[in-house]
Amino acid sequence: MAKVARAALFCPSLILFGIAAAFGATLTEKAKESGCVNKPAFVAGDMYRCATESGASSYFNVPGATDGDRRSTKSPTPAGFPRVDPDTQKGRDGVRRKVLSDELATEQKLLAETRALYADGAPLPLPEERADAEKYRVRIARLRQTVTVHERNVEALKKELAAIK
Repeated sequence: MAKVARAALFCPSLILFGIAAAFGATLTEKAKESGCVNKPAFVAGDMYRCATESGASSYFNVPGATDGDRRSTKSPTPAGFPRVDPDTQKGRDGVRRKVLSDELATEQKLLAETRALYADGAPLPLPEERADAEKYRVRIARLRQTVTVHERNVEALKKELAAIK
């Protein structure tokens, strides 16, 4: 199994597609085989994820896992758990939508500013960069990275806004 685990580090598709997994194993058996140190969490389909001793995530398939297996990975809501009335929740959702919209506007502004500074990868060199090409390359790389971060933030905020009821 250690060879399979090492191979999985280099070929994650082995675990994702269950090639390394034996068919018919229970969730508990597969978790033990995968070196899980916590309870496996259901991901999708027949796929589960858990943490290993090294701190890495281990993904594995349990073909034909029953719904009982999947339910065992989630805790039921306690009987006395407080409920939020619909009007309060709508108010919270409205505040969340406002905060996310403000963050989105800020990120879009920062993205536009950073793109202007980046100038499609060819910004004018600063005076101190004219004598040192490496400084110029470092600044371009930093700007490219900043543009990428802002683009990802904008995408994430748009997804969050779309997910609000």
